[in-house]
Amino acid sequence: MAVQFSPVQRAAAAVVASAGLLIAAFALGVGQGGAAPAAASDAAGNTAVTTAVPAAGAARITVTGSGNVSGVPNQLSLSMGVQTSAGSVATALRQANAAARSVAAVLRRSGVAASDIQTSGLSIYPNYSNSSGVPSGYQVSEQLTITLRRLSVAGSQISAAARAGGNATTIDGVSLNLSDTSTLLASAREKAVADAKAKAAAYAHALGRPLGAVVSMSEATPAVPFQPLPMAASASGSRAPSPVPVHPGTQQLSVTVTVVFALA
Repeated sequence: MAVQFSPVQRAAAAVVASAGLLIAAFALGVGQGGAAPAAASDAAGNTAVTTAVPAAGAARITVTGSGNVSGVPNQLSLSMGVQTSAGSVATALRQANAAARSVAAVLRRSGVAASDIQTSGLSIYPNYSNSSGVPSGYQVSEQLTITLRRLSVAGSQISAAARAGGNATTIDGVSLNLSDTSTLLASAREKAVADAKAKAAAYAHALGRPLGAVVSMSEATPAVPFQPLPMAASASGSRAPSPVPVHPGTQQLSVTVTVVFALA
């Protein structure tokens, strides 16, 4: 006997069949580790389901590498000044100006370029010897920042300048520096990258995966070391000034890079 379905029954059966396809497709996608299925309708209004199975995410290794190099400093920087006291501001300032000019003149005669002598400070303040609130005198301080580019004679230049400033001379902030670090930094960068690659290769080997290409790399700001040298001012006297001993030693420059590698 033939079975007849009414239009309502046929529509209900289509809905049930579509739902069955949707459930089956969803289960297939989840079972394969894929994303949730997407549904779309065709021209007849029937629902079709597609599943998008994304590729496995690329594994990565992030490592840091460091490179260290050493160089011999070739210049010396220092702050040299004069400090005077007198009963009036005008007198103290005049004495300080004369001493500062003498210091600069001696440095120029010893071969220091004018561009390497820079005024860096001036201060004037009163001295009080009692609680009356009335200044008993005034003190003036003048500072010069000096760069000495010949270490072989830097000690003699410092001593001669201190002698020229007399007992008013002050010296501080002495440091030995590398005037050009570009070549040393290039070498340090090469060592840092090689260190990072070696570490990444070791990790990849331990994981049993081939090391892939570099995804990204960044560098920390290189730190240039600062080496202060304590020096005392030389007092005036009749004898020729004794050269200040200068020992350049070595300075180390370090570069640190962070590299992200893909695993093939």
